[in-house]
Amino acid sequence: MDVIPAAVEAFAEKYTSPETEVLRRLNRETHLEVERPHMLSGHLQGQFFQLISHMIRPRRILEIGTYTGYSAICLAQGLTNDGLLYTIDINEEMEDRCLRYFKEAGLADKIKMHIGKAVDIIPQMNETFDLVFIDADKAGYDDYYDLVWDKLRTGGFILADNVIYHGEVLLPAAEQSANAKAMVRFCEKVLADGRAEKLLLTIRDGVLIIRKK
Repeated sequence: MDVIPAAVEAFAEKYTSPETEVLRRLNRETHLEVERPHMLSGHLQGQFFQLISHMIRPRRILEIGTYTGYSAICLAQGLTNDGLLYTIDINEEMEDRCLRYFKEAGLADKIKMHIGKAVDIIPQMNETFDLVFIDADKAGYDDYYDLVWDKLRTGGFILADNVIYHGEVLLPAAEQSANAKAMVRFCEKVLADGRAEKLLLTIRDGVLIIRKK
């Protein structure tokens, strides 16, 4: 199910700042050479992340789920001069491509990539984060939320991607995929959390914005 009609998305892209040359090449390369290119954030969502980062001006960002590095490049744009973005991915085959594009984007010293399971890596991080982006295995969202909460500063933000999951969350529970059910559980968990302010945006596949009170 297309949550946003293609014509509406094209209209939105027309009035959105264009991709940089590096992001445009990464977008194309991902679609030509990498499996499941729909996982790429893409133009509209990437620009949204970039603007959010500029608004927050984070010193420390954590990204769970790197894929080909598009969203990391966008999120890193708003970092402070001494800022760092840590990104975690379980797929070591993505590392060389990501590092190459981080360098081409002039962000080699701003983005630190970790390969492995986020549930193992996050507890070892001695950082306080201003912004966290969750875009990994859907069944793990609940755990990632719990793991990062105490490492998120008061007033900090979590962005959780794919919470509408291709519109499947609107189907009866018996017809939902396991991933869609996981997204419903996660949204219900956040909704019930009185420590958080939340806003679900219907951009692309749904982004849940969470602010730690």
